Amino acid sequence: MKILVPVKRVVDYNVKVRVKADGSGVDIANVKMSMNPFDEIAVEEAVRLKEAGVATEVVAVSCGVTACQETLRAAMAIGADRGILVETDVELQPLAVAKLLKAVCDKEQPDLVIAGKQAIDDDANQTGQMLSALMGWPQATFASKVALADGKAQVTREIDGGLETLSVKLPAVVTTDLRLNEPRYATLPNIMKAKKKPLDTVKPADLGVDVAPRLTTLKVSEPPKRSAGERVADVAQLVDKLKNVAKVI
Repeated sequence: MKILVPVKRVVDYNVKVRVKADGSGVDIANVKMSMNPFDEIAVEEAVRLKEAGVATEVVAVSCGVTACQETLRAAMAIGADRGILVETDVELQPLAVAKLLKAVCDKEQPDLVIAGKQAIDDDANQTGQMLSALMGWPQATFASKVALADGKAQVTREIDGGLETLSVKLPAVVTTDLRLNEPRYATLPNIMKAKKKPLDTVKPADLGVDVAPRLTTLKVSEPPKRSAGERVADVAQLVDKLKNVAKVI
């Protein structure tokens, strides 16, 4: 069984994001970048399935600039067997990424795609679902537990009312939630081994995919700062504030 894991290079979650002075986007100059945390969980789950003898190969895929090779090497240090970089300088939107992943899936023929449920930069939560639709494969999103057997994936997913368990036929797309696992730290020997693992680079044109943006960002701005709380003397004043100032009742 082959598992494909898409990974995205994003601003590290510990870094305070700053908006460019002209409001055109987020400033990433001299900013620490790392693998999207949900994708890290996806890589860990795929590696665990391989270690359990369920999967035979884990392939990490990233779409973006040349520096995404670092993200792929990080995935291989965790345990992925090889990497594929779809290299482009174009700002990729979820639909373009889904089309690129479809082209890679058509070539690689994986039995399962495990992806992070969303990226922490745009929070779109779209790529996994779009890939499922383009491939015509079943999907199980927000997975907190995954078990594979008899050509099916049994996925426990988190919903508003509790937990839901789905059984989907393979090939399928699964997106990971936070509680699926806790990713391991890559050891120094594995980091060194990752440098020697194969990493192929292709262009969107090689895959026959148009990645031109369909949406245009007009302006990016920071959220307004929250004002300090205010003490009230009694319930009557609280109700008055909620009604006339906050206007929530």
